[in-house]
Amino acid sequence: MSKLDWLHAEIEGLKAQGLYNRIRTIESPQGAWLIVDGKRVLNFCSNNYLGLANHPALVAAAKKALDEMGAGPAAVRSIAGTTHLHLELEKRLARFKGVEAAITFQSGFTANLATIPALVGKEDVIFSDRLNHASIIDGCRLSGAKIIAYEHCDVNALEAAVKENLSSYRRGLIVTDGVFSMDGDIAPLPEIYEVAQRYDLLLMVDDAHGEGVLGRGGRGIVDHFGLHGKVDIEVGTLSKAFGVVGGVVAGRATIVEWLRQRGRPFLFSSAVTAADVAACLAAIDLLESSTELVDRLWDNARYFKEEMKRLGFDTGVSTTPITPIMLGEAPLAQEFSRELFEEGVFAMAIGYPTVPKGKARIRVMISAAHSRADLDQGLEAFAKVGRKLGVIH
Repeated sequence: MSKLDWLHAEIEGLKAQGLYNRIRTIESPQGAWLIVDGKRVLNFCSNNYLGLANHPALVAAAKKALDEMGAGPAAVRSIAGTTHLHLELEKRLARFKGVEAAITFQSGFTANLATIPALVGKEDVIFSDRLNHASIIDGCRLSGAKIIAYEHCDVNALEAAVKENLSSYRRGLIVTDGVFSMDGDIAPLPEIYEVAQRYDLLLMVDDAHGEGVLGRGGRGIVDHFGLHGKVDIEVGTLSKAFGVVGGVVAGRATIVEWLRQRGRPFLFSSAVTAADVAACLAAIDLLESSTELVDRLWDNARYFKEEMKRLGFDTGVSTTPITPIMLGEAPLAQEFSRELFEEGVFAMAIGYPTVPKGKARIRVMISAAHSRADLDQGLEAFAKVGRKLGVIH
């Protein structure tokens, strides 16, 4: 028996359960339409909320930085990888978010892995929403702190957990996603803040799907709720609405300073390339100059959701442009996705472990890049496939 036989068995098991992820290949720039596995299809998959991933201003900024600064950083930020562009981006992000300071990382995932273990350890406790993103879960595990999961968006359950457990630990941290990436609902941040304030807890929100989406001109969930100065740590990403790559931690200057000293991905992994940083700066320029893209995103989202509900689809509890089409079992979701692709729509099935068993879905990601004609074509395909598979009548 081979030492890898168990892996072959596990992979075959995933296929049998309809949980095997067959990854398609993109052969074009991101946009409303893509070339996928050689076929031109309507793109309902990408996190390209504002259509910036292939925006001419971002591409030009990246090319200019490439010419001036070269292809790679060749060092970690703490040795020889911090350029004037990195510092400019952090200054601009802090101003955009309305906070004291900001620090950037290679991704939103590494931002969470850097932040949580730097703030809490084995003598501490973390109160974490049960549906938090995998990067939060992994950051919590790396910290060694006691992790107490509270029921999703249930502030009463959070406070009960705090009352019962906080006294046994040195300090505590509440951490929640801002917008939950699979369901599209928003954390009740004002009420969570009240709990954090009442019990003197650090408060951290991961705003990956709120950056560029919620708040004035896409300034995020803290701006959306008017909580400036009240949330200790805002984690964000530059790889979704901003259209590039990278992560950011924004908030109190003391926390940012500490992360420059003890954030392990900052200290032990190479810096983001100058081209990426320059493109992020161009994205901020666009967001600060106009709310047009954010407004169009929300107009598109409202239209698509209303029409999907009218057709009879279940779009779950989403209150954001993330639009889950709830189907239940993973094999049905995968079949639905394959049928959509045949109809010229790229919308991937999502099942366990990304979402709980029995909660498989097609997650549609609406973008400002979509025209009304694009959305109508997508709706027509969903209606045709939905009727064929008996999801709607």
